[in-house]
Amino acid sequence: MSASGGTKAIVAALVANLAIAVAKFVAFVFSGSSSMLAESVHSLADSGNQGLLLLGGKKAKREATPEHPFGYGRERYIYAFLVSIVLFSVGGMFAIYEGYEKIKHPHEIDHWYWPVGVLVFAIIAETFSFRTAIKESNLTRGKQSWKEFVRHSKAPELPVVLLEDLGALVGLILALFGVSLALATGDGVWDGIGTLCIGILLILIAIVLAVETKSLLLGEAAGIDQVRKIEAAIVDGETVPAIIHMRTLHLGPEELLVAAKIAVRHDETATEVAAAIDAAESRIREAVPIARVIYLEPDIYSETEAAKGVDPEAAPGGPTPAAEH
Repeated sequence: MSASGGTKAIVAALVANLAIAVAKFVAFVFSGSSSMLAESVHSLADSGNQGLLLLGGKKAKREATPEHPFGYGRERYIYAFLVSIVLFSVGGMFAIYEGYEKIKHPHEIDHWYWPVGVLVFAIIAETFSFRTAIKESNLTRGKQSWKEFVRHSKAPELPVVLLEDLGALVGLILALFGVSLALATGDGVWDGIGTLCIGILLILIAIVLAVETKSLLLGEAAGIDQVRKIEAAIVDGETVPAIIHMRTLHLGPEELLVAAKIAVRHDETATEVAAAIDAAESRIREAVPIARVIYLEPDIYSETEAAKGVDPEAAPGGPTPAAEH
């Protein structure tokens, strides 16, 4: 994901959520609808979340230091994880509390045109934000399904905005449903039920975001396509006849660490081995530009050992699919 694409989607969501939060709170003041209060807090929390994503993107651009030699790329993962916490606590738990209170102490909705009008406006604004996020995601999603994109994207911003906007749209529909039933029946309990459903929805989305960003924080390898490109770039059949084992790790969404033990022939000089490593590094960077930190360790190529097949104990987690020596 390009940084500009992610930023565009975040800014669109931020503008929409700020406008919606103000409109929802005004509707709550005039109508007393708990759905409107829960939704206004939800939109305010979403606005704060977009601010966190922008802050994380800015901090991730800092130069590497002796204390943090691999840079600050993972700041984006940390702030994305904070978003899931805010969405769970400020958005989901607050909505559940408000829904419970409204069901326990229901009252009629005053000035019905306020919540209905604001909800229609909010649906239009969130649709615009969601459309922007979908458009920016399609630039990098490729042939992946939306589920695969959210699960496997190394850049957290677009999946976060996508899930937030989807949750916001569904939440608005639930709020409109609850308010409409409360107005039709004269029973404010329906408004509380709508609010409760919003809270459950937000908590579910927060859990999905937390699980996915946790995986990124722990450290994920490059995608399968990138791994294959790196393997093809390393092995030239002449100076580097095979890969013994290889590991990759995302230091950030757009920075990849590659560490591999490569096979060299026993009769090559140190100068020839060094030249082979330099050439392999150049091929890797050309094939996968985000591979910025590369460590290649040479080992003697043995046809006898290669005939034995892959050694599953060669490295933690087992060898890569093409790993042979």
